[in-house]
Amino acid sequence: MARQTTLDIDEVTTSKLTVFARHETFHPRFGWLKKGFDRAAENPKVFLEDNAPVRLGVGKNMVRSIRYWCNAFELLEGDGPTQFGEALLSNAGWDSYLEDPASLWLLHWQLLQQPCHATAWHFTFNHFHKVEFTYEDLYYALCEYRDREATRIADSSIKKDVSCILRMYAGQNAKASLSEDALECPFTDLRLIQTAGDKRHYAFRIGPKQNLPAEIIVYAALIFAEGASKTARTISIANLLYDIGSPGLIFKLNESALCDAIERVKHPFKELSIDDAAGKLQFTFRTEHPSELAKQVLASYYDDQQGEAR
Repeated sequence: MARQTTLDIDEVTTSKLTVFARHETFHPRFGWLKKGFDRAAENPKVFLEDNAPVRLGVGKNMVRSIRYWCNAFELLEGDGPTQFGEALLSNAGWDSYLEDPASLWLLHWQLLQQPCHATAWHFTFNHFHKVEFTYEDLYYALCEYRDREATRIADSSIKKDVSCILRMYAGQNAKASLSEDALECPFTDLRLIQTAGDKRHYAFRIGPKQNLPAEIIVYAALIFAEGASKTARTISIANLLYDIGSPGLIFKLNESALCDAIERVKHPFKELSIDDAAGKLQFTFRTEHPSELAKQVLASYYDDQQGEAR
């Protein structure tokens, strides 16, 4: 998915970048993304100016962290607003203050699109296959991945990324203090990673997600399908569940959760269906432009939400 727009397609199968520990040890906090986006929309040079801490109301390290996260989530590019950022967070956007958990799921998806600026996150959700694990399990697995992809990255950077991932999705943990730095972030609401049994053990929560709308899943499926093949108009459910960069891996879905989402969305969008081909389930999309249909599916969700709000 290209970084200039929410729906342009880029390669989804391999990581192009190796980016570690750019977050200054801070996970994205409540209000940071909106604040960073708004200040950059007013002045794209705000993060580089001497008064940036005053403008953003945070310390210098936090300024760098906010800048990193806004770019990693594709809200900004080159410190200017992207089309996706405008659509989501502008004052007339879909969800300006990220009050809807659906927007956090959408941001989680955007974070892991190529080119991904959060290599440890890409690894954790796409290549790390343990369902239950410890901090050490994830750390050592990520070190092995680092040794293959970017040997000059220090162990300390890997540790910072693992700690940040666990704080970001699982909240407070044994390696986090009760300081301001350990405050939970909005992405804990996704409950993608939970503590399992004690504070040392974690587990991915695989299956349906109560606050993940079907439209977000189908949007991601269409984007992934077009990235996998520009000409095909079907993709197997297995590919959508298990391929690198797939919605199944990024959202930690099982087959029933994915199929249920497609079944719900196919009623207003007749171009979509699930078909059985020789005993294998396939997602079919009868359109020449899957990414345009994906845009319509996504917009339909937010239009419905705004209609209910009125």
